[in-house]
Amino acid sequence: MVAMPLLGALICVPLTSRLARPVALAVSVIGIFFAGMLWCQFNSNDASSLQMGISLPWLTQYGIHWSLGIDGLSFPLILLTKLMIPIAILSGWNEERHSRAFMICYLVLDSAMTGTFLATDIFLFYVFWEMMLIPMLLLIGVWGSQERIYACLKFFLYTFAGSILMLAAILFIFHQYHAQFGQYSADIATLKQVVLPSSSILWSMSVEDLVFWGFTLAFLIKVPLFPFHTWLPDAHVQAPTGGSVLLAAVLLKMGTYGLLRFSIPFAPTAFMDSVPLLATLSLVGIIYGAWVAFQQTDFKKLIAYSSVSHLAFVVLGISAMNVEGLTGSVLQMINHGIITGALFLLVGMLYERRHTRAFSDFGGIAGVLPWYSFFLVFVACASMGVPGLSGFVGEFMILVGTFQTRPAWAFIASLGVIFGAAYTLIMLKQVLFGPITKSENRKLIDLNFREWCALVPLVALMIGLGVYPRVFLKRFDQYLNSYWSTTLRQLPPKLSEPSDVIQRTGKGST
Repeated sequence: MVAMPLLGALICVPLTSRLARPVALAVSVIGIFFAGMLWCQFNSNDASSLQMGISLPWLTQYGIHWSLGIDGLSFPLILLTKLMIPIAILSGWNEERHSRAFMICYLVLDSAMTGTFLATDIFLFYVFWEMMLIPMLLLIGVWGSQERIYACLKFFLYTFAGSILMLAAILFIFHQYHAQFGQYSADIATLKQVVLPSSSILWSMSVEDLVFWGFTLAFLIKVPLFPFHTWLPDAHVQAPTGGSVLLAAVLLKMGTYGLLRFSIPFAPTAFMDSVPLLATLSLVGIIYGAWVAFQQTDFKKLIAYSSVSHLAFVVLGISAMNVEGLTGSVLQMINHGIITGALFLLVGMLYERRHTRAFSDFGGIAGVLPWYSFFLVFVACASMGVPGLSGFVGEFMILVGTFQTRPAWAFIASLGVIFGAAYTLIMLKQVLFGPITKSENRKLIDLNFREWCALVPLVALMIGLGVYPRVFLKRFDQYLNSYWSTTLRQLPPKLSEPSDVIQRTGKGST
């Protein structure tokens, strides 16, 4: 799954643009085949352990290896990645400018994203993490809209600044392991044995606090959580449709994945002390993102700000520190990827026909584009969290988990759901219904076969995950059920229970 996209990219190099498209699509479809094999072979009864691992020597004198493996946390995100790549390629099928390089960027991005989720060596993880930046920067900077250079630079500066902080934290843990155990190791599971000094060294912050925030700031920027979100609307608006699809569906999830994989296990005490702050930022992000989305008149900007709100829900579920909140967060990562990916697809389809994203340029197109309108209303209902569709299940479980921890947090978060329904319904009214005010809209053509192929799998998943999510959850709930107990095992017994931790850290907090 890591090597095949790179091989496909190399095959595309000498090909013409006309041949590069089907080759890239074929390689991405092979990735779905591999994901299907993974679904069949993954042992859901042992989801907490590393499976299908491979380790090849790299820099052995420093304990660095080419190590890949999968567990219950990376399993659903790998499936999401492999699903969205061919859909992104289909969305850019008609791109004429440097289309061969366009497809190569998608394949390299596929390999980097897959490697990020599968890496079990901390330096290999960092290599893949940085490798993602290159194709995404090219997608925005070369094939983006008018302000693409500004959006590209802003995206790079934000994410690279976070990456530097994360690298500092990685190097510190790496050398601490050598100091404590007398040997080098870059294995992520092994590095969790490092005991970080708890003494204050900087403004009452301990070493563990600094390591925690070194990782966490990088991941919160990637989420992005308020107030680190300002790069996201620019990147989404300027990126091509496929770039927006992958950015929303996969790349943003690497922030929440990083919190669960690195920040919390490496610095559990610092995380518990930071729970009130993370929850507060999440609640602000939920309300702020929804309210700003409510003000938008540009289709892409509305979806971009809605992502700020929806992904803040994921961080809130993690901050609840219970199985319900964590399960809802992981499920919401997948749901958000499917739903928001579909919304950006629909925006791109409309932009191809009219070359505008302003609500004022539409109205009344439901009668001209009946199938397009059906899909837009359906996906919008999933985004609003209508029961029976996938968006409802994740948010409901997050609210249940949050209510068990802090009922006030759940009440505030529920206001974001109400705002989300308001701006989504207004968007549907302005775009689809009412009289046709622009003559250009009377000549629009409904969905073609390629667009049907991109939308139908996503809609089917929205129904399946909404009606019976257990089919999906049972493949990795073993991991989620044991996550908090294994993560907090380093702490004193009286502080090892999440409920005790919330009680301790929440006292006197906002």
